[in-house]
Amino acid sequence: MKIGILGSGLMGSQLGRIWAASRHDVLFSYARNKTKLDMLAREYGALSGRVDEAVRYADALLLAVHWSRIPDVLEQAGSLKDKIVLNCSVPLNDANTELVLGTNTSGAEELARMRPEARWVSCFNTVPSEAFAPVFARKGQMPPPQVLTYGDDPSAKKIAQKLIRDAGFEPLDAGPLRTARFAEPFAMVTAELAYSHSGGPALTYRFTKLR
Repeated sequence: MKIGILGSGLMGSQLGRIWAASRHDVLFSYARNKTKLDMLAREYGALSGRVDEAVRYADALLLAVHWSRIPDVLEQAGSLKDKIVLNCSVPLNDANTELVLGTNTSGAEELARMRPEARWVSCFNTVPSEAFAPVFARKGQMPPPQVLTYGDDPSAKKIAQKLIRDAGFEPLDAGPLRTARFAEPFAMVTAELAYSHSGGPALTYRFTKLR
């Protein structure tokens, strides 16, 4: 599968590396400078380019930018008509301390309003990026940790679920896109547990129904 990474920070670079290692064709885009994109491409056997090139290239896109950069990256991306977009962005303020949207809407729903012809699926935004590498390294050796996944397009969800499994996680379908109203605050809980408690930030979770 051809995957375009829109945003090459911690989330985008880690997932791009993992998908490239899983034999997907990856194109990195949207960084502070082209040198970083070229470095990622060389290191992971991938490609680099502009946002519009990533959109044209990809079968699926990962949106992985800070909320403050959303208008800029979407302007460069264009309409995203019929494109599958995995969103891992959380609507945070500049200090990354507070959600700027919540309970009567969500970042995921606002993105869908901004680009209504895209096929949105939210995932990975409730897991710290520091967990990606160790989970991928242990793939197949243990019951996989879960990733909450929510969206309104069933076929787009199936693509997202495959990419989640390729990264070593198990997708947990949490319903429609409006679930983001509750999942995005949950991302703040996982961040608190990851970064403010002892034991390091490589936090994962797995929900179990008892019988």
